[in-house]
Amino acid sequence: MAQEIEHTHLPIRGLNIHVAQVGKDELGTVVFLHGFPEIWYSWRHQMLAVAGAGYRAIAPDCRGYGLSDQPPEDEEASWEDLVADVLAILDAYSIPKAFLVGKDLGALPAYEFALQHPDRTCGVMCLGIPFSPAPMSFETTMPEGFYVLRWREPGRAEADFGRYDVRRVVRTIYVLFAGAEIPTAKEGQEIMDLADLTTPLPEWFTEEDLDAYAKLYEKSGFRYPLQMPYRAIHKMPIRLDAKFQVPVFMVMGEKDYAFKFPGFETAMRSGAMETFAPDLKITYIPEGSHFVQEQLPEQVNELLLGFLKDHPVVAA
Repeated sequence: MAQEIEHTHLPIRGLNIHVAQVGKDELGTVVFLHGFPEIWYSWRHQMLAVAGAGYRAIAPDCRGYGLSDQPPEDEEASWEDLVADVLAILDAYSIPKAFLVGKDLGALPAYEFALQHPDRTCGVMCLGIPFSPAPMSFETTMPEGFYVLRWREPGRAEADFGRYDVRRVVRTIYVLFAGAEIPTAKEGQEIMDLADLTTPLPEWFTEEDLDAYAKLYEKSGFRYPLQMPYRAIHKMPIRLDAKFQVPVFMVMGEKDYAFKFPGFETAMRSGAMETFAPDLKITYIPEGSHFVQEQLPEQVNELLLGFLKDHPVVAA
């Protein structure tokens, strides 16, 4: 498709937030919320697909990521900030309602936004992360070398990452997170030791893609991405009585290492999510990895466009 993705910065709640967008909003708006170590670029395939189908695609860099401003160093990372940023972006563009598409870290504010602002939400599609009514706890279920527990320790990931340039760090994380096994270090190992330059990139991830990520992380660094999500997981909102008033579509790659997290598969296959989301659809992609939207874009695009088509936006 010939349309160019446009880039701008919006003054959002004291920060300049970078926003990529494409499309004309003939049928509605789709807001894409990325995970770690991703940025807006992670959604390039989906953005062009929805724009080609008549929707406006908006993909911000989360605060502290990519080309968006860094929050002050002394400011505590807050999930509520991410929800408020999405609302402010919609307000800045005078968008009354939007579909939210979240992946990994981005799934959490997508779910929370839909619960807090159902009148501004057309529907939610999330990749890889089921809705959780309480903060995820890994202390008693995962070994000490589990990457989340390691990166939660102040200074540990900084020292680990600091041994290499940004491109090598992003490369290693993409290699590890694209696999089907949970990244876990042994005693005397750090997470960056789990892959080296002899380990090939995933076949669907090019050197040019890596360059795009590395360039953006050279600007942002890893200070805030380590705060959010890893050092803020325990501060996720408790929503034991959550009830989604909008359609929820959950897509899970069965080769996603996160599928092996304690409770994830049970939560999805047991119907537990239906307690919170009465209008719920779950689709499994057998070969899908943690980066399924980049790995199998045609498959994800087809699912996304089907979800949008099934829930047409009714003009106010």
